[in-house]
Amino acid sequence: MQETVVVIGGGAAGFFGAITCAEANPHLKVLLLEKTSKLLSKVRVSGGGRCNVTHACFQPLAFSHHYPRGQKALKKLLPLFGANDTVAWFEKRGVKLKTEADGRMFPLSNSSETIVECLLQAARNAGVEIKTSLGVNAIEVQKEAPTPERFKLVLSNGETIYANKVLVSTGGNAKPENYEWLQTLGHSIDVPVPSLFTLNVPGSPFKDLQGISVPKAKVKLTGQKLETEGPLLITHWGLSGPAVLRFSAWGAKLMFGLGYNGTALVNWVPDVTEDHVRQQLLQQRQSSPRKTVFTNPLFQLPTRLWQRLCELAEVPESVKWAELPGKAQNKLIELLIRTPFEVKGKTTFKEEFVTCGGIKLEELYLERMESRIVPGLFFAGEVVDIDGITGGFNFQAAWTGGYLAGKAMAQIT
Repeated sequence: MQETVVVIGGGAAGFFGAITCAEANPHLKVLLLEKTSKLLSKVRVSGGGRCNVTHACFQPLAFSHHYPRGQKALKKLLPLFGANDTVAWFEKRGVKLKTEADGRMFPLSNSSETIVECLLQAARNAGVEIKTSLGVNAIEVQKEAPTPERFKLVLSNGETIYANKVLVSTGGNAKPENYEWLQTLGHSIDVPVPSLFTLNVPGSPFKDLQGISVPKAKVKLTGQKLETEGPLLITHWGLSGPAVLRFSAWGAKLMFGLGYNGTALVNWVPDVTEDHVRQQLLQQRQSSPRKTVFTNPLFQLPTRLWQRLCELAEVPESVKWAELPGKAQNKLIELLIRTPFEVKGKTTFKEEFVTCGGIKLEELYLERMESRIVPGLFFAGEVVDIDGITGGFNFQAAWTGGYLAGKAMAQIT
């Protein structure tokens, strides 16, 4: 009798699992169910509609360091299917990837539709049956079933289907109640909370400078060890950019516990020490005494940003370097190194919502992504407690988990 594998969730991990399983064992019936009317929706919107497929880091150990949750697990899993395997997988199917200066990898077409169509075509070629607008409300384990199928699935339309193996790849969700149907199977959940968000600063004196960015800044949370570095973008609601997204990823649980309130300190000149900043200002006094402070930015900072820092330091607009009061100079140094931003809340970064938390990794046989509690039940993607920083790392975790689950499910029991 033909075995049936059901994949729940039509995202990156679900498609990769279904395709891998069907290609590895053409004798299986592989059915993919998606509860919405749209397939691969996150793939379509990621990277501004270009799809950041993975990251050009081909050493598994180095790659794993980009995951606030799941780092230890990925040290084991990435050697089995890593970024180099992802690049080869898509290239074999006619999609070449390119690497940008920051390491992110995109299709040469610069369109996520290229990746979507590649996955859809691969699924069709492998014989995967796909049904949309059809979710799963419950999974029941058939302990003494009259048929070989181990699982009974109650669908959202009221119908029932049976499966020998099931892959849950339903994505992340910040609402704990959305994991209850999996907890009834005996699994426990690391409390899900949002990751990859930007910082709301309602009282920011910089909000009218929206769109101004610096290539490198350091963001630190006062009273905590949380500190990240990278490009920073000023927005009309607060702060964004890679430095802030890394901050939100590494501090997802901490910020959740703080109610997304706290004081973030921004160092606009992270490559130099405070003493160096002071020496630079003193040198400017000596080398350019007749130049005005306001119109002669240092450290290659954008002019409008420099001028706002001067305003906050109470540097008179017409004052020359030779006349700069000591009090204003000290305040300017302080702001260059530690500008405070009173954070009150968060905003989802574009469409790239990521959840920290989910199925506990210790409850899985990682190399197979199979449940230790319910044999034949597999997990991949954001539904498990793995999440990375922005830059293609979350998709790579989806490809890796989906591939390993697909290979394991292809084995006839």
